This record gives sequence, C-alpha cells and structure tokens, in this order.
Amino acid sequence: MSPTQIVVTVLVILILAAVAAAVVVAGRRRALRQRFGPEYDHVIAEQDSRSAAERELRDRERRHAELELVPLEPASRARYAAAWEELQVRFIDSPAETVGQADELVTRLVAERGYPTGDFSDQLAHLSVDHARTLSHYRDAHEIHLRNSRGEASTEDLRQAVVHYRALFADLLGAEPVAARTPEQRHRDAAHDATNR
Repeated sequence: MSPTQIVVTVLVILILAAVAAAVVVAGRRRALRQRFGPEYDHVIAEQDSRSAAERELRDRERRHAELELVPLEPASRARYAAAWEELQVRFIDSPAETVGQADELVTRLVAERGYPTGDFSDQLAHLSVDHARTLSHYRDAHEIHLRNSRGEASTEDLRQAVVHYRALFADLLGAEPVAARTPEQRHRDAAHDATNR
C-alpha cells in the first residue's frame, strides 16, 4: 500500500468515526428531548452549555432508575381524588389556606408514589423524568405558594396555583381528580343545593 493510500484510508476512517459519533450524539439528544419535553429547554437555559445540560438530564435518569416507584392502589387513588374534590370546594371560602393544603396533598401523593420529598429542586429533578410535561405547572404553583406565605399573592394567583397543582396531581394520579360533569349533572346539583338551603 502506498503512503497516499494509507493517508486516504486513515482519513476515510476518521471521517466515518466522526460521522458515527455525530449520529450517536444526535440520537441521544433526540431521546432526551422526547423524554423531557419542555424540561429539556429549561435545563439548557439554566446550564452553561448544552453538553452540561444533557449530562444533568442523563444523571437525572440514572438517579430516577434507583427509585422504587409504586403505582397507586385503586383505594388510594379514590382517596386522593376525594381529597382533591374537598380541597376545591374549600377554596371558595379560604383560598390562601387551600393553596397550602394543595401543596401538602401533592407532596403526600409524590411521597406515596415513591419520590423523595425533601429538597424542592431534587424533587423536581426526580419528577422530571416521568412527569416533565406537567413540571412547569408544579414550579409555577410552588412559586405562588411561596408568595402566598409572604402575603403577596392575589386571589387570582391563588386560583392559578390550584390549577397548576391540579395538573401535576392528575399526572401523578393517572386520572383527573374530579370527574367532568355533564350540563345535566351540574343543573341537577344546583337544583339540589337550592332545595337544601
């Protein structure tokens, strides 16, 4: 083999290796984007570089794999759904307290599913692997909850917090916590309430 052929062969091998590496990186990036959805972009914005953000997301997947997550039993799911429905009813009379109760209820559900509940940022990291689509709701709800504890949240903010908590709650529960009612059911409930006053 001539020196020219050797150089060309080495160059071809290097080019093929570079292309293969690029394909692997692109595949990993695509998989992370699909798994983490909007959380992928959130972590990219927080980190110094894309590679650092992707390392963080892979680390989250590794830590998540070490958890012993458990599905909810039907009785437990029904208990949580009933607790959420009661919480929504209490919101009318005491919205500030209800937001705190919503935070506590979501935290209990997170714990029962097997996620750690200590540090909020760790909790977000663990939840992001399976619940990335509703994680921004949880962040927003938690921020309003903190503002509420400082007396800085309006009633509309508090309503939004409950809506945000509900998104993650439903995702963790695996179903909407309060079944949608038909117009006939709402009319029947309103008539029942009017006659029982």
